[in-house]
Amino acid sequence: MLRFTPAGTGLASALCCLATISTVLAGPVVDHGQGEMAGEVTASSVILQSRLTAGSQLSDGDLPGAAGVACFEIATDKNFQHARQTDWLEATAAGDYIVKTKVTGLKPATGYYYRLRYGPTRQAAQAGPVCSFKTLSGSKRSAATGFVVVTGMNYGFFHDGTNGRGRRMYAGPDKHLGFPALESMLRMEPDFFVGTGDNVYYDHPRPTRVRTQREMRRKWHEQFVQGRFIEFFSRVPTYWEKDDHDHRFNDCDPHSPIRGAHETDADRADPRLAQQPSSQLGIRTFWEQVPVVDPQKRNPVTYRTHRVSRELQIWLVEGRDYRSANHLPDGPGKTVWGEAQMAWLQRTLLESDATFKILISPTPMVGPDSGTKRDSHVNMGGFQHEAGEFFSWLTEHDFLEQNFYLVCGDRHWQYHAVHPSGFEEFSCGAICDANAFVAIRPGQEGSTDPEAKIVHKYTGAQTGGFLHVGVTPGDENMPAELEFSFFDEQGQLLYRESKPGQ
Repeated sequence: MLRFTPAGTGLASALCCLATISTVLAGPVVDHGQGEMAGEVTASSVILQSRLTAGSQLSDGDLPGAAGVACFEIATDKNFQHARQTDWLEATAAGDYIVKTKVTGLKPATGYYYRLRYGPTRQAAQAGPVCSFKTLSGSKRSAATGFVVVTGMNYGFFHDGTNGRGRRMYAGPDKHLGFPALESMLRMEPDFFVGTGDNVYYDHPRPTRVRTQREMRRKWHEQFVQGRFIEFFSRVPTYWEKDDHDHRFNDCDPHSPIRGAHETDADRADPRLAQQPSSQLGIRTFWEQVPVVDPQKRNPVTYRTHRVSRELQIWLVEGRDYRSANHLPDGPGKTVWGEAQMAWLQRTLLESDATFKILISPTPMVGPDSGTKRDSHVNMGGFQHEAGEFFSWLTEHDFLEQNFYLVCGDRHWQYHAVHPSGFEEFSCGAICDANAFVAIRPGQEGSTDPEAKIVHKYTGAQTGGFLHVGVTPGDENMPAELEFSFFDEQGQLLYRESKPGQ
């Protein structure tokens, strides 16, 4: 490192001049401090994303963006001998300096390498590190598949404890790297990752509750600058859903000024609550910050289905954009999903011939949950009517015999539950111990199931972690197998359930 002598000396003046000339020639320092991310992988396409930044460390709690240009190079060989290059993209303040593009024309079941080429100008661009993903096999190919599911990525609780008081915060010397579960998941080499929502917390902790888009963006920056996220996303493609905390605030709906069921006197006295972000701003910021929709589409939807292989199809639903106001009486017409999404869901389920069908929901459909909430399909006074109609429809169309399962986020504890109709739900639980809650069990007083009509085959302890879902293809002697496995944040197996394909 150069150490300058006081201004006015010959050597210092010369060095300052050289530094100035170098900066002018090379342009401003441009980094990509949040790494790269691949999203919405199909059998033939992927969305690639990065963000140009001024450095790679937080400054005053944020990672500033940097204007510049970038493109992606993509190839099937690690040396990029026959690479494709996307169009050059401009990183601007209006788009939070994010560069994102959808790449099409890929081959099914194929491993790809990609890297970002970035800089202040095209002439000064440099290549970033090599990242990778694999395309889905699609409906015609059998494939062994493993993926991981998480929720509750509460940055504040992990780093500073509940409400900043230190209670249950992570205390390891590697805290700066982020959630240990990311490292545990990466060791399993999953084919993809599903974030079911609450990927950031706009309303936690109280002093940093967001009001503006700039504050919303900061929540994503502080999350994704952590080293374990960068390493994980460089090797594992992603699928994203949003829930209340990364839409607007706890238990939110699109209809201001109705707020969450758990609003306290302290919340009502907080002047920041008078300036809640709008539903549309929450929707647009989600589209912006993760690779979930084609950036060229003007009015995209975030409910979709992906045929992973001959054996597996997944559905990812949208639970915030189309819902009715939480405070309305439950009954016909009150909805989480909306009419169009429900029609799409039923149609695509009936069309599927996959051995295993998994609906991944940001919120639970079986539970049980707290009897005080009105936010989900589980809650009394919430959206139980729509849930009942859906379970009846599933039963009517014989989905109990078609290997249909539910996976959900939102709840801060892991469980394997069986609905009275027979359908089974696996809750992935919060990603870290700091954000894990004591489980609510069937038959518990004050719950949504005081009569214990739901059966829990597994109820997790107050621990963070993740859900791993694995599929093994069958042959003429053995049926295909679906396996659900719960792990704690250090990667210790807690529970496993296997399901043969019928």
